Amino acid sequence: MKTHVKALVVGGGAVGTSIAYHLARAGWDDVMLLERDELTSGSTWHAAGLLPLFNMSYATTHIHKYSVEFYKSLEAETGLNAGFSIVGNLRMAQTDERMDEYMLYASTAETAEVPYEWMTPAQIRDRWPLVRTEDLKGAIYHPTDGYINPADVTMAMAKGARQRGVTIERKWQVDAYHWTGSEWQVNCTRMIERGGNLVPSEEQTVITAEHVVTATGNHAQRTARLLGIRTPAIPVEHQFIVTEPDPALVEYRWNGGPEHPVLRDADAKWYVREERGGWILGPYERNAPARFAYGVPDSFRADLFPLDLERIEEEYMSMIHRIPSSESVGLKDDFNGPICYTPDGNPLIGPAPGLRNMWLAEGFSFGITAAGGAGHYMAQMMVEGEAEIDMASLDPRRFGSWMTTDYAVAKNEEAYEHVYILHHPDEERPAARPLRTAPVYDRQKALGAQFGQVNGWERPNYFGPLDADDSFDHDARSFRRGSWWQYAVAEAKAIREGVGLIDATAFTKHLVKGPGATAFLDWFTCNRLPRVGRINLTYALTARGTTRTEYTIVRLAEDAYYLISAGAWTTYDSDFLQKAIEARIPDFGWISCHDVTTQWGVFAIAGPKSRDVLKSLVRDADPGTVLSNTRFPWLSMRDIDLGMCPVRAIRVAYTGELGWELHHPIEMQTYLWDRLMEAGEPHGLKLVGARAQNWLRQEKSYRAFGHELGRDATPAEADLPRFIDNSKEFHGKSAMEATGIRSKCVTVLIDGPEDADPWGREALYDGAVKVGRLTSGGYSVAFGKSIGMGYVSPACAAPGQKLKLKMFDRLWDAVVTEDSPYDPKNEVIRKDG
Repeated sequence: MKTHVKALVVGGGAVGTSIAYHLARAGWDDVMLLERDELTSGSTWHAAGLLPLFNMSYATTHIHKYSVEFYKSLEAETGLNAGFSIVGNLRMAQTDERMDEYMLYASTAETAEVPYEWMTPAQIRDRWPLVRTEDLKGAIYHPTDGYINPADVTMAMAKGARQRGVTIERKWQVDAYHWTGSEWQVNCTRMIERGGNLVPSEEQTVITAEHVVTATGNHAQRTARLLGIRTPAIPVEHQFIVTEPDPALVEYRWNGGPEHPVLRDADAKWYVREERGGWILGPYERNAPARFAYGVPDSFRADLFPLDLERIEEEYMSMIHRIPSSESVGLKDDFNGPICYTPDGNPLIGPAPGLRNMWLAEGFSFGITAAGGAGHYMAQMMVEGEAEIDMASLDPRRFGSWMTTDYAVAKNEEAYEHVYILHHPDEERPAARPLRTAPVYDRQKALGAQFGQVNGWERPNYFGPLDADDSFDHDARSFRRGSWWQYAVAEAKAIREGVGLIDATAFTKHLVKGPGATAFLDWFTCNRLPRVGRINLTYALTARGTTRTEYTIVRLAEDAYYLISAGAWTTYDSDFLQKAIEARIPDFGWISCHDVTTQWGVFAIAGPKSRDVLKSLVRDADPGTVLSNTRFPWLSMRDIDLGMCPVRAIRVAYTGELGWELHHPIEMQTYLWDRLMEAGEPHGLKLVGARAQNWLRQEKSYRAFGHELGRDATPAEADLPRFIDNSKEFHGKSAMEATGIRSKCVTVLIDGPEDADPWGREALYDGAVKVGRLTSGGYSVAFGKSIGMGYVSPACAAPGQKLKLKMFDRLWDAVVTEDSPYDPKNEVIRKDG
């Protein structure tokens, strides 16, 4: 057995074998895979093997698409048939709203070149007469996917990995990980059979590895404890049943009828496929419990839980309704096994927080579908430094250390139940909330705040009426303009015409200082550093020259900086920043870095009357001029007192209006809130939520991380030359320059439907040719129409270029505008007073 390898993969399910295979295919010739039992003995063995391409996530869609294409090639390489049945996938809709969901998804699918077809109820009935269709609105059909045998595809990938030099060792359990400073020492114990159980033997060894990847499935909680980290990957029970042969189905196939596609009745919360003349029913029912929250018992191997038919009775009866011939057939087999989940339903693929060369591939609720693509893109990250698509939405660090086991259990059970519940872009799921709240949460709630959750924080999305009648439903969601839309419009107008107050406490904040801080940040970011008392917007790049993080940098002193970044990405940003500092201290000198997010609250006040509100509160020898352009110019910072609250005020506004960010000690937040509300009342101060702010920043073409800014585009492609200082050397510069301009970020105004705005997932066309996609979307109060931002081919990026936007299966007129269509010269934001 080898004791030193370049990469060690821990876990021998479909995901682990795929990663080992793809690392070898990418050129790493010293890869080992360890499995504590037998290959496929985890969730892989009892998976249904479906390959659904449907996914609202751009990154996950690419992962699933790669898997489907990759699995089709395995037999030619390995000689093993993985049992891929390309029967298609039919997603049926009982309601118009479900069809709206499919149309939004379809536009996303087009951006990833995933093929699909629309089918009417009559077409479904003509093609598959056993399916009842009179209560359907239609369906979306994927002709290229279907299902596969999970064990066979895993064994095919394992054989392909061995052919490429990967060593696979079974019956070895990892018991400890130790980082020496340059490599991992992994303590392993040989496992042996005893009385039907798997138990440790006295044989032990230590494997050293430059890189370790964990793909431990149901054992993710044990893995996390060994690594000293937190993970939300916890299994949830998933049941499916196999029926006896259905005589009607047998006759249909005997007479030459084609195999049914994988049938999905999303409104009934199940999938069905053929299985040897019978049917497999897989429901996603309510009240499925999480299991193994603190670890898998040693006695649990390739085992199952007792079936709970009462829990799936509603889904079973709805299958009989949809396929009437199934009513008379008996049950042949049943499965109720653990399938790992995460709070948002997406897997964890990427670096482990706080650890070097440790990679996680955990939490795969659709592991067979994702395994091939997960291996491909994980190998790109490890070998090349970055994947070709932006993997941030799947990064393990999107969940912070505040996340507990109880939180993960509640959210994972909710995620399971929501697999087939309508995926509204404006949905806010209620489980485990509220959890992280700013001190003014109760005050905001009493004033009509309707909250969303970002990184666990409760953040107002909009402020609704306190005296609404029973017909108004704040919880109503839609793929079109929801009930909240009118209130977001009023809030956006208040910023443009008067004054509004936004709670931005969730912003990520870091304090970086020390003798090496200036040299480090100058290398770490692509823009020039600000002078003391000033601010700059800048970007940290990946090794491939793409955008890794956006920062607003406030220079507090010659060697002290206050960094502000997106609230959704605190651990993601903190881990990247800390690791970069640790690696460069020998070059730049001592640097300290502290995450101070929870120490500082933030209010953003913006609008033409914002200065008037603050004047009545500021304490200064000359309060009339302290906020003037002379004493407090745009893009500067000053420490001021607002009443009794010391405030780090920053002259910047994400809305593009005259305004300030008011960073304040969190313990004084309620005091400052009350003073601002009092001072704002004579000026018509309006409370404003995140949705209106999102619209306003698009009117200014302000890029947002996770939307326009990400690891698949460079700052140059984001069309941000004013924030790139080419006169200096910075991390990722040469790669950015070598990449060139593959696509370009633009803002478009859209003459869309009267009752809907884009969500930022839609495809853009030049005539009949797809030329790009939106990354943000919404409504513009300044222009009275829909607005969006996204990427198009450089030839289509000039202002005035006419395009088409795909919404609700129609093409709508869109036109590329100048950058910052609202106040392009920044005259409003620099207003003096």
